[in-house]
Parts: sequence; C-alpha cells; structure tokens
Amino acid sequence: MASVSILDPKLKETSFRVPDLYVGRLHLTDFRSYAHVTLEPEAGSVVLTGPNGAGKTNILEALSFLSPGRGLRGCKLSDVSRLEQERTNWAVAARLETPDGTINLGTGLVDVEASENNRNNGQNSGQKDKRVVRIDGENGSSPAVFGDILQVAWLTPQMDRLFIEAPSGRRRFLDRIVANFHSCHMREVNAYERVMRERNRLLADGIDAGDPNWLDALEGRMAEHGVAVAAARLDALERLAAAIEESTSCFPRALLAVDGLLEEGLTRGPALAVEDDFRRILKVNRIQDSRSGRSSAGPHKTDLLVTHKDKVMAAGLCSTGEQKALLIGITLASARITATAFGAAPILLLDEVVAHLDSARRTSLFDELAALGSQVWLTGTDRILFEELGDRVAYYRVENNHVMQE
Repeated sequence: MASVSILDPKLKETSFRVPDLYVGRLHLTDFRSYAHVTLEPEAGSVVLTGPNGAGKTNILEALSFLSPGRGLRGCKLSDVSRLEQERTNWAVAARLETPDGTINLGTGLVDVEASENNRNNGQNSGQKDKRVVRIDGENGSSPAVFGDILQVAWLTPQMDRLFIEAPSGRRRFLDRIVANFHSCHMREVNAYERVMRERNRLLADGIDAGDPNWLDALEGRMAEHGVAVAAARLDALERLAAAIEESTSCFPRALLAVDGLLEEGLTRGPALAVEDDFRRILKVNRIQDSRSGRSSAGPHKTDLLVTHKDKVMAAGLCSTGEQKALLIGITLASARITATAFGAAPILLLDEVVAHLDSARRTSLFDELAALGSQVWLTGTDRILFEELGDRVAYYRVENNHVMQE
C-alpha cells in the first residue's frame, strides 16, 4: 500500500487551544492493516471517520505505543504485525513537538529472525516479543522512558465494561492514571511483577527446594516495590478526587477508593511498618503460594472502587450510559491534573466515545476538550456526530486502510 501524507492548513485557524505538546508526524510500518502510512497533522486535534473495520482504531493504537505497556488493546506485541508479511516486526515513528523543541520517537518489535541469528552468532541483540525504543536516534532502556517525555491517555469501547468485569482491567486503568503524576510508577509496577514472577518460579519447585535466604531477599524487594506502588496510587487518587469534585461539567462525579492490602496499610501506619508486615505475610503464605503457583497477596490484587456520587450507587450497578459518562469524567479530570503536574496535557485517544452520548454530553465533552490544551484524536463512524466542532478540528476519512483528508 502506498504511503499517505496528510497536512491540513486549516488547523492554524482552529479555536482549540494550541497544545504545548503534540504529534506533528506519525509514520507506521507493517502495523496492523497498514504496510506504510504517514499522517502529518499540525497542532490541532484530529477526527477520523469511516466504517467499522476501516483501520481507524489501528491509528490510535499506534499512538498508544508512545507510552509504556502494550498499547490500548493490551495484546501480544507480535499480534500487532501486519498479517500479510512473513516477519512479525513492526514500527511506529513520531515527530513530537514540545515547548523545548522537536523530539523524534520510535518504537517497534525487534526482528525476531535477525535476533535469533545474532544469538546464534554469540550476539545479545534482543529477545522475542520485546519492544525497542529510540529517542532522537538513540536506544532507550525500555518503553517506560516515554513516560518522562509525554503522557498518552485513551478510552475505547472495550473499556465500557470496565466496572463490571475483573479487577485487573480497573487496576491497569488506575495505574495508567497514576503514571501521569508519578513518572516512575510503571517502573515500580514492572519491577514488582518481575520479582514476584521469580519468587513464583522458586516456589513452584516446592517450599523446601528454594533457598530460604534468596526467598527472603526476593520478598524484601517485593515489599519495597509494592509499597512504592501502593503509595503512588493513594497519592494519585487524592489528587484525582479533588479534580473531580471541582469539575463543573455535566458528567457525573465519581467517588474513588482502592481495595488493597498495602494501600489499606498505608492509611493506618508508616511505609516501613507496612513493608515489614508484607514481608511477614509473604513468608507465611509460602506453602499456600507454592501449591497455587501464584502470589496470593500484594498490590497485584488491588481493585479500584468507583461510586456514582449523586446516586450513591456502585458504578457496576449503573446503566451502561452512566458507566461511560463516569469513565469520561474520570479521564477528563485526570487529564486536567496531568496538564498541571506533568507540565503538558496528555495526548488523548478517544475511540468511538461520542457514539452513545446525548447532545448535552457531546457538547460538554467537546467544550472540555477545547479548553484542555490536549491534542485529541477522535474516531467515529459518522461525520455528523462531530459537526458541532465545525472547523475546530481536522477531518480525515478512513476506508479500506486508506486515509484521506476531507
């Protein structure tokens, strides 16, 4: 497929606030349905319209890889590769405009075949299913470094069930919000999970097979990283609660809380005491965890609890429309805090968000986005849903994985 280059001069006249930080150029290579595609928006926001399956969400997913983690779909990295190619490698490159100048970002899946050949030749050049990161042509240590440069937040149709499905999805949602205020948060989360997996492997061989001193050391590290994760979550929730309370939008206000062992401990005592308690719990649980093959306690079990404040009703019991509205309100509040704490508003990716909003909430959403100072990328099947925005955004039509300026 030929490369498509898009530049919209109308964005200079947009009534959206000019973002302090925005993607000025995005190029995809062998990503999902695109062999090559290049988008070159200016500072303003973007609306992508087209039928289902046209490739709109793939563009948002590519942007979501400019952050730590596995993108807005949370899939295996090899699954992102274009189906028509033999190899599983793919790449996303972006030119990021910031108050301090231009930064060129790149990420993708390493060439598995080349990595295998290099390993056979004695070279340590990578491993399967591992993302590479480049910043201005230099290799980055991990995708976590993107969090020091920009913040990306998203809402997708799959998240509409966030409040009624397993706690893991709510926990990931919470941790992405926390990372907006604590740039090292995902490093702590990842460090905790690495040590936990190592402990699980040792215990899988039997409680008597592992070195007790090594288990003590691993559990000590789990306690340190785990308490850091829990403390950051509590701090972020406090900030977020204040931002939600101050909101004047028509989206319902949410009451937020966390249900977690370490988070609860930190509300009652100092961090060092919580670390000591967690180490003791891990030691007591060794036999149980050895049998189950997993760690039964820790911040990896924490749940985010959300309540519709005005109705005094758990979010999971609210209607589908109310749940979506709660989710939008939380995301907008988080973006406002990020703009202050991080120094620039996050790039927002809103996939099919307006489809089921009534006219009042659509107007409120558009007004808040216009005032926020974010570069916003929105998708929808029908252009008419965005007519209220007028010339405040650039419109592109996506059909059969071709992108055309409207």
